[in-house]
Amino acid sequence: MLFTPTQISGLELKNRLVRSATYDGGADRRGHVTDWQIDLYEKLARGGAGLIVTGLFSVHPSGRLAGRQNIISDDGAVAGLSCLAAAVHRHGGKIAVQIAHGGRECHAYQAYKNRTAVAPSVLEREEFSHPHRALAEEEIEEIIASFGTAAARVRDAGCDAVQLHGAHAYLVSQFLSPASNRRNDRWGGSPEGRGRFLSEVYRAMRRRVGDDFPVLIKLGVADGVADGLTFDEGQAIAGHCMALGFDAVEVSSGLRGQSYAETEFRTGIRKAEDEAYFRSWAAAIRQNASVPIIMVGGLRRVETLQRVLDAGQADLVALSRPLICEPDLIDRWRRGNEDASRCISCNQCFEALLEGRRLACVVSGAGDPPRD
Repeated sequence: MLFTPTQISGLELKNRLVRSATYDGGADRRGHVTDWQIDLYEKLARGGAGLIVTGLFSVHPSGRLAGRQNIISDDGAVAGLSCLAAAVHRHGGKIAVQIAHGGRECHAYQAYKNRTAVAPSVLEREEFSHPHRALAEEEIEEIIASFGTAAARVRDAGCDAVQLHGAHAYLVSQFLSPASNRRNDRWGGSPEGRGRFLSEVYRAMRRRVGDDFPVLIKLGVADGVADGLTFDEGQAIAGHCMALGFDAVEVSSGLRGQSYAETEFRTGIRKAEDEAYFRSWAAAIRQNASVPIIMVGGLRRVETLQRVLDAGQADLVALSRPLICEPDLIDRWRRGNEDASRCISCNQCFEALLEGRRLACVVSGAGDPPRD
């Protein structure tokens, strides 16, 4: 099944393999697409993924995480994004743009810009101790609108879909989680109140792109912190997303607490039994799903991917770190060489990004050397 065609809301995909959104640190200082990124995405498209999801594009100045993060908060970003889409389309691939607001996680870059990071609520617990302030009602409405205009720009650029980032401790996750949303107005106070931001963001996006443009979500269905979102709550939110009209759900984690290596980017994946660490979540959600479910999380072997699909635990499978290590991995598998990915899950690719470098793999040498 891996290499059989499939669809997401009418979007034809040549196979069921997805390149999961991966921040690459390759934008220019304005946040616009660079030639380096076009080359990277062309390699990924040539490598055979049916759908490539970009790294997260910031929808609002207050949601930008880093100086080399892409933005989609102004019309100037559209031309470069069009070039990115064309590079993927040249090789028969499809591209979805992931759009996001980093919320509290933007503290370092916002401080650099002499601004304070924003969040649903001000928290004092250790995991959330970075400087931040609570959003005012009018700021929430402005950010919601910015998701809508960002989605419209994605469509105008000739891309094939848009994916909302609702995971990994960013703003949507912060609103959903009872550990980080302590508001007592209509944006908090109950599961319905905490979910209102997500619902309104979806509606703003859908109004701007229409009914025929695929709108996906990467959803954190459980938190890695005490008193956070439970899987039962996250499963209910996934069902709500489908009822709203999202066209596919990629299942991931929410608030990470102290370490991403313990939640979304786990290390030490050496054996088949270490793989697919979100399998139980994706499989449970898929049982009653009305849209395609995408499984991500430590997938390294063809046999693991095939078992997931054969068992009906997901409709598509997504890779991130293996395609940093080997951009042509999927094509290698398609041609019959089914050796496991060379990725050793060391996370040094992401450590380099935290140091301000572009995405690169220390195992294979794929990527780019440090900047001057």
